[in-house]
Amino acid sequence: MNKSRAVAASSPGLPSFFSSSSIPFRNSSNRLLSIFSTSAAAAAAAPSPPPAKDPADIPSQLLSIISLPNWQKHHSIRKLMSDICPSHVSSLLHDNPGLPPYVALNFFNFVARKPGFRHDVRSHSLLLDILIRNKLFGVAEKVRIAMVRGCSSVDEAPSVLECLRGMKKRGTEMEFKLTVRSYNELLMMLSRFLMIDEMKKVYSEMIEDFVSPNIYTFNTMINVYCKVGNVVEADLYLSKILQAGLRPDTFTYTSLILGHCRNNDVNDAFRIFNAMQKKGCRRNAVSYTVLIHGLCEAGRVDEGIRLYKKMGEDNCIPTVRTYTVMIDALLANGRQLGAMDMLSKMKEAGCEPNVHTYTVLIDAMCKEKKMEQSRQMLDEIIEKGLIPSAATYNSLIGGYCKEGMMDVALEIFDMMKSNNCKPNERTYNEFIYGFCEAKCVHKAMALLDKMLASKLTPTVITFNLLIHGQCKVGDLDSAYKLLDLMSDNSVIPDIWTYGVFVDALCKKKRVEEALALFDNLKEKGIQPNEVIYTALIDGLCKAGRVDDACTLLEKMHSEHCQPNSSTYNALIHGFYSERKTKEALQLVENMGKVGLNPTVHTYTILIKEMLKEGDFDHAHRILKHMLSLGCKPDAYTYTAFIHAYCSIGNLQEAEDMMARMSEVGVIPDSLPYTFLADAYGQLGLMDDAFTVLKRMVDNDCEPSHHTYAVLIKHLSKDKLSKENLSLTGVGVRDAAFLDVGDVWKVMDYDTALFLLDKMTKHGCSPTVNTYAKLIIGLCKVRRLTMAQGLLSHMNMKGLSPNEDILSSLLVCCCELEMYADALNLLDAMMKHGHSPTLDSFRFIVCGLYNEGNNDKAQAAFSYLLHRQYNYDEVAWKVLIDGLLKKGLVDGFSELFSLMEKKGCFVHPKTYTMLIEGLDGS
Repeated sequence: MNKSRAVAASSPGLPSFFSSSSIPFRNSSNRLLSIFSTSAAAAAAAPSPPPAKDPADIPSQLLSIISLPNWQKHHSIRKLMSDICPSHVSSLLHDNPGLPPYVALNFFNFVARKPGFRHDVRSHSLLLDILIRNKLFGVAEKVRIAMVRGCSSVDEAPSVLECLRGMKKRGTEMEFKLTVRSYNELLMMLSRFLMIDEMKKVYSEMIEDFVSPNIYTFNTMINVYCKVGNVVEADLYLSKILQAGLRPDTFTYTSLILGHCRNNDVNDAFRIFNAMQKKGCRRNAVSYTVLIHGLCEAGRVDEGIRLYKKMGEDNCIPTVRTYTVMIDALLANGRQLGAMDMLSKMKEAGCEPNVHTYTVLIDAMCKEKKMEQSRQMLDEIIEKGLIPSAATYNSLIGGYCKEGMMDVALEIFDMMKSNNCKPNERTYNEFIYGFCEAKCVHKAMALLDKMLASKLTPTVITFNLLIHGQCKVGDLDSAYKLLDLMSDNSVIPDIWTYGVFVDALCKKKRVEEALALFDNLKEKGIQPNEVIYTALIDGLCKAGRVDDACTLLEKMHSEHCQPNSSTYNALIHGFYSERKTKEALQLVENMGKVGLNPTVHTYTILIKEMLKEGDFDHAHRILKHMLSLGCKPDAYTYTAFIHAYCSIGNLQEAEDMMARMSEVGVIPDSLPYTFLADAYGQLGLMDDAFTVLKRMVDNDCEPSHHTYAVLIKHLSKDKLSKENLSLTGVGVRDAAFLDVGDVWKVMDYDTALFLLDKMTKHGCSPTVNTYAKLIIGLCKVRRLTMAQGLLSHMNMKGLSPNEDILSSLLVCCCELEMYADALNLLDAMMKHGHSPTLDSFRFIVCGLYNEGNNDKAQAAFSYLLHRQYNYDEVAWKVLIDGLLKKGLVDGFSELFSLMEKKGCFVHPKTYTMLIEGLDGS
């Protein structure tokens, strides 16, 4: 991916056709723009910074100052401090090798005390040259060790190595060989970054320099191998300890315990642990904690807790790490009460939780969707003076993103940055997931550029999330283009990447393409897993090819890939769809034979089939059977019963099932409420239908498009019945004449207002989401005038339209070729912080070119380029999928040139597509 995504410094003023919309907005802000970056327009409006001091002049000023007596107190040095950077120190030392050594050293140390300042390898190296030249080897040794310890990244480590190796190769006068302590520090530094190959080289150089390794040397080598689970290599260095006449110590054995645990061999870890006592080597809290962690990771949590209780026998006091490991394990195993009990014991023992402990707790709460408690715990961390880590913030951001609460997630991101905590790859991946789930893929794609600008590398997880997002909105072409970008960025697609494609193709009913991709996986070195097989089997069943699905199941067995319950459920459902009940039931029986228990989904499929046949008794027997086996029904199970009872008008049984659902803590979604409201409407009991709506809202369940469509259907029926009665004396008995799908085509404005009025009277006042459902429904059938009427009505009520409302109105305007109105809506959206989809821009740009309004099309596209969009996606969706596919070649060429002129660089692969598009036209 091209890291240079710069646009021209300032955005040109919009032409007059982008007039201000009459649509009012309240408290609207684009969190994505304001937090992740500064817009080009804002950058242009910002005042110019004062001219900086000439960087080239700073070293000479420093030389003049440090030549003075008591220079540390001189006012000039104080003025310069804020501007000094490592390169200035390096220039000063490089240009003045004859500086008195202690002047150079004192200045070096003085600058190092500046908050946030860190000397680089070059400045250390130049100071060492001065000290060595003056034969101050003792001081030089300390500076050398400080340089090694100060190495903060894997990228910087090679420079440190080069510097130290260079000192050994100089002439006799400047030669400065490494001591055993320097070698050990160097090995420990490399160990931090798991640079094992370099460690082996350094160890060999140590031997070649006739520097005898000590216990710290051997322990460092053993520890790094154990970190990666390579106990065989670690044992070789253990033998070297014995050969050198040294004794393994607590650190040695603890490292070996770690190595066996990392190697998933807890029994051997226990063997080492027990051997320590026999060899008279004291076990400390770290030894216990490492083994406890290994046990917990192996699922042997209770053994880990028993070991914790024995720590006192060795006079070991559990540390914060010991408690955190056990709390994490208990939470991971769903033992929340045990985790809270362990937390209480921790506090009673006087061991205060640290940031990692709180992060473990916050992460668990987020997974349980307890977002309010998670946020309170973050506040508690800050109140205690602890500094939340990136992992802490990421847990909260991930929790909010999974709940669709993107604005709150962005607030946490804002807090993270204000507290000088640097976002990492996981931070961006969490946001990408959230935006993709919300079908705001253009916002997720924009974050790909932000990652690169932050010098973060998108991972296979990043691309998989984006590919899934494109597939989720039905844009498989863009998903395939992302696959191309992965390969060109040296990111290797994995089994999950192809799994997303197989699933998406099957859902699009492109089963043959999915099968072709499946057949090619082995050529790519990928063995299909049960997820891919299941997606294909489900796709084949839904395409009516159950026999082919069975053949694939046999192939799955022959390839030693074990089907899971979802695989069987897909086939069971497929057999029922083909009315092959006997085969479906045989499959349920087969599940038990292969060690798989029917799941709640399996039983729900069976129950739905019984209910379809009207066999309620049999359905209830299945429900009773699954409960007796400890298999708890979910919302889909109860909804199947509610739907069946509502369809025969048995509302008492339906309500009883709803109550039963609530009693056992199963939270209904909008569907069962909608079935109930529809059933009451069928009986003409509209007040009861609106009471159901009130219950729904009170239980924080957002009514769906279908919910409102059902209510409108019955209100329309009542109105028509009354009108017919007044004309003919005969009322309309039912709403069968009106299909829910046709509601938006026939609903009149008075009925819509009546719906809103009834909602208010029943205590569930219309919200922005209410208006959104109605306006979007109308826009889908191009009833723009009524949609605009409802927009005006919500404005009168003091409600501001959200992004979904404006997007649907914009698309509707484009479909009706009302591009002037579309442009006004586009301007209103962007001025008030919303991000229109690239589909909206495609509609507008293509429409304007079709009308011959080339200047307006170019202006709209130019405006797009100054917003926070991914340029590759802009090229794919507006230029290639829009203009090129519609045969608007001249427009394609003009806008391609515009992108190049503005420095909107795309990935080479995308650039090739654009060039091929021009050539092919």
